[in-house]
Amino acid sequence: MFTVNARATTGPTEPFRALRIERRDTGPTDVLIDIAYSGICHTDVSRARGEFGTTMYPIVPGHEIAGIVSAVGSEVTRFAVGDRVGVGCLVDSCRECELCRAGLEPYCLRGHVRTYNSIGRDGENTLGGYSEKIVVDESYVVGIPDAIPLQNAAPLLCAGITLYSPLRHWHAGPGKKVAILGFGGLGHVGVAISAALGAHTTVFELTMDKQADALKRGAEHYRLSTDPAVFTEFAGAFDLILSTVPAQIDYDAFLSLLALDGTMVMLGVPKQPITLDVFSLLHNRRSLAGTLVGGIAETQEMLDFCAERGISAEVEIIGADEIDNAYDRVASGDVRYRFVIDIRTMTKG
Repeated sequence: MFTVNARATTGPTEPFRALRIERRDTGPTDVLIDIAYSGICHTDVSRARGEFGTTMYPIVPGHEIAGIVSAVGSEVTRFAVGDRVGVGCLVDSCRECELCRAGLEPYCLRGHVRTYNSIGRDGENTLGGYSEKIVVDESYVVGIPDAIPLQNAAPLLCAGITLYSPLRHWHAGPGKKVAILGFGGLGHVGVAISAALGAHTTVFELTMDKQADALKRGAEHYRLSTDPAVFTEFAGAFDLILSTVPAQIDYDAFLSLLALDGTMVMLGVPKQPITLDVFSLLHNRRSLAGTLVGGIAETQEMLDFCAERGISAEVEIIGADEIDNAYDRVASGDVRYRFVIDIRTMTKG
């Protein structure tokens, strides 16, 4: 074991503090990563603040990790020292069930191990990317193409794959019409991916101040979700709607925008149970679905796709002492479009 600098919080209302955490020694199939940047996801905020009711304190969040390999185990074949790599939302799974074998590790029948706030095979709580180094089995590490700067790649390890996976699964592409609810940390990446896949892409937002950015990233339409006229304009128009907003919305109104056999996919997680009229699903044979992130192979596919098409996250780089303020701003939607921690600032205070 060895120790590294990290930032953690010890309770839902406690600030982040500097501390030393233990990392396991590099095993035969492990990769030791010097973390360069770690993105701040809305899920980080929710877990650190105890909103899901499953937080194990102290918690070191961070599942949007980009860095450089500094050591590899004796049996590692996929990576070498100096490689640019990333780690996303999970660091282990059973590897044996039919879903793991199919590359669907997030749906592991025995439960996957999250990058943080999860119990690893050693029985210890996993600690995430708000730290200087991390040790991960090579099977759960992905390569970051040279075309994407590490700071812009970090959010793709969660936000990117969270949008790429449903867009691929529900066949977004030429001739398809996609709507994305919310142009934030998830939505701004999703719009670019949807447009690059060839789908006609529309953004629904609460304000007009992001319109120029959305159009620049490939949206064909940008509309206020508070404008009743849009529900007439786009009635029955979309094959796929992706909701990235972690808040209650009028589900019946948005379901009415789906074409025959259209699907609305939940990505953002509201704090309270949702309600809807079942007739909203019966008409047009609509579906309401959810999805986790993609598997490891699909995450690598997403990174390669983004590199080939010049897609990355737009980020605001912060120091480790700014995490608490960044969390407040994420909670209020005040970020364009993803905070990324510069891990060089992770020195113990």
